[in-house]
Amino acid sequence: MRRRDFIKVVGAGSAAGWSFAAHAQQSSKRVGLLGLTSPEAFVEQIVAFKQGLAETGFIEGQNVAIEYRWARGQFDQLSALATDLVRQDVNVIAALGTPASAVAAKEATSTIPIVFVTGLDPIGMGLVDSLNRPTGNATGVYMLTSSLEPKRVELMREAVPNAQTIGAIVDPDSPDTIQQMKDLSAAASAVGRALKIVSAGNGSDIDAAFATMADQKVGAAVVASSPIYFAQREKFVGIAARYAIPTVYFVRDFADAGGLMSYGTSFPDANRQAGIYTGRILKGDKVVDLPVQQSVKVELVINLKTAKALGLSIPLPLLGRADAIIE
Repeated sequence: MRRRDFIKVVGAGSAAGWSFAAHAQQSSKRVGLLGLTSPEAFVEQIVAFKQGLAETGFIEGQNVAIEYRWARGQFDQLSALATDLVRQDVNVIAALGTPASAVAAKEATSTIPIVFVTGLDPIGMGLVDSLNRPTGNATGVYMLTSSLEPKRVELMREAVPNAQTIGAIVDPDSPDTIQQMKDLSAAASAVGRALKIVSAGNGSDIDAAFATMADQKVGAAVVASSPIYFAQREKFVGIAARYAIPTVYFVRDFADAGGLMSYGTSFPDANRQAGIYTGRILKGDKVVDLPVQQSVKVELVINLKTAKALGLSIPLPLLGRADAIIE
C-alpha cells in the first residue's frame, strides 16, 4: 500500500483529533494509544495496529473506540499523557513507538493491561518479570532495534571498506542511548575502525551532526534507532545526500525514502502483533497468558540508486544477502 493510501485510511478517523469517532462513543471497549511522535509520522504503524485489532474482531468506530495521546516528540509529556489515559478508564493501554511510552504507562497504572512495543529488553526495563509468562499488567512485542547497532557498523565497513572513520548519530533524549554508544564503540573497535559519535535531538541538530561528521572526514555513518528519527527520516536522507555520506538506518522506511541502506526489524509487523494482543485482551485473555513476542524478522534493504549517486559499488556478497534491492 502506498503512503497516500495509508493517509486516506487513517485520515478518515482523525477528524476529531484522533479521539473517539462520533458514532463510537457508545462502544463498550476502549483502547488508549500512547505514542511519542505524531499521527502524521506514525501513519503506517497505526494502520498495522488497527489491522491486528481487526484480526481479533475489533474495528474502530464499530465495536471499539481508541483514545489517542501523542507526545509530539516530547519525552517528558509521556507521563502526563499516560495518567490521562488512566483517568479515561480505558480497557487497555497500547504503548507504542518507544520504550519510554511503555515505562510511562507502567508507572501510571498497575491494573490496566498494557501492550507495548519496545526495542529494549523488557525484563531489564522492569516492564515484565518473564518473557514467557509475565505476571504483572504488561506484555507486548520485543523488537530487535538497538541491539542491531553493531551489525550496522559491520555493514558500513563492508559497503565502504575505505572508510577509516565511521560516524554514529544518537538521540541524546532516548533511553537507549547509553547502551547504543557502548555497542557502537565495541563494534567499531572490533572491525578496526575509528568511531565519531555525534548527537542530534531535533531537526536543526541533524544538519549540524552531518556537518560535524563531514569536518571529521567520516567515511560512512550509522543512524542509531530512535522513534524521533523515524519521524524525520526524509530530512535525514536529504541531509546525508547533501553531505555525500553513505549512511545505514534502522528501518526500511529510510531506504525507501532514498537512504543508502537499512537493517532492522519490521515496525509494521511488530505493531500489528501489538494490535492482536490488544484485541485478545479486550476479548478476555489475561496478560499472564500472553508471552512477550520477540520480533525476529530482520531485513537488509539496499538502495542501488543512492549507491550510484554516491559513487559506491556495493560488493556482490553484500548484495546477495539483501532482502530487498531498490533500483
